[in-house]
Amino acid sequence: MQMGADYGMSAETANHMKGPATPVPTSVNYHFTRQCNYKCGFCFHTAKSSFVLPLDEAKQGMKILKQAGMEKINFSGGEPFLQNRGHFVGELVKYCKDTLQLPSVSIVSNGSLIKKSWFQQYGTYLDILAVSCDSFNPETNEMIGRQQGKRSHLTSLYQVRDWCTEYKVAFKLNTVVNTYNTDEDMADSVTSLNPCRWKVFQCLILDGENAGVDALRDASRFVIQDEQFNEFLRRHAHVSCLVPESNEKMQNSYLILDECMRFLDCREGKKIPSKSILDVGVDQALLFSGFDESMFLKRGGRYTWSKADMTLDW
Repeated sequence: MQMGADYGMSAETANHMKGPATPVPTSVNYHFTRQCNYKCGFCFHTAKSSFVLPLDEAKQGMKILKQAGMEKINFSGGEPFLQNRGHFVGELVKYCKDTLQLPSVSIVSNGSLIKKSWFQQYGTYLDILAVSCDSFNPETNEMIGRQQGKRSHLTSLYQVRDWCTEYKVAFKLNTVVNTYNTDEDMADSVTSLNPCRWKVFQCLILDGENAGVDALRDASRFVIQDEQFNEFLRRHAHVSCLVPESNEKMQNSYLILDECMRFLDCREGKKIPSKSILDVGVDQALLFSGFDESMFLKRGGRYTWSKADMTLDW
């Protein structure tokens, strides 16, 4: 396959370098597609490729990650439900929970393409479904680009929340704080949705994705200052499910696999891919992941992530 960049290092040298500091891939985020039906202006994983691995190869990647110590897999994009009308991610979810017996299987989606029939077929295998929502004002969502045509993003959000309750899937909410929503008070709306976690991110710039000459987005108009982000957090501090992530906490504290199953190193403010884990194995690819395991733990990357261990009001 030989998908990754050539680092000029033999497997023997890489294994020698591994040492005790090589992280265990406890929690992995697999962005198996870059395609999306939304056009969020600040997106930092854009549609620069239409490539998606064959399902069997994606499953093989999941298997070797489990063998390397993975406990949690999160499927993201792009929009995961675009591929084969959600059956691609559904089959991965089923495989990871039913065959690999992973403690936690989750998805991040914009929610717009999810059908009730998907929950009926795959819901039992899914621990957490996170839906991204940056505003409870339809006009703000339109300005951000978080919608398709005139279809209401908020209608999709509330419908998916209800299906999560019906099919016993933990519901999570993700919000990116930017210039268009930084002054919004979302406390009552978030409380009414009652997510298990509300992840609040600061708008992040990555060269080649949402900044720079090769980027498909220019997110400069969405960027906020640290004090603006902190003020948003202060306004919502009483919301018990709030989990804040500044740029400092976010940038290097995720193990991100791209569509070719390459770890993405974001330490230099851009995404530098490793070789594919399908070519060189997990341990060697991890050497070039840029993963900050201490920040992962500091930001609360380990939490109660299996729905079997959660106390939820179904």
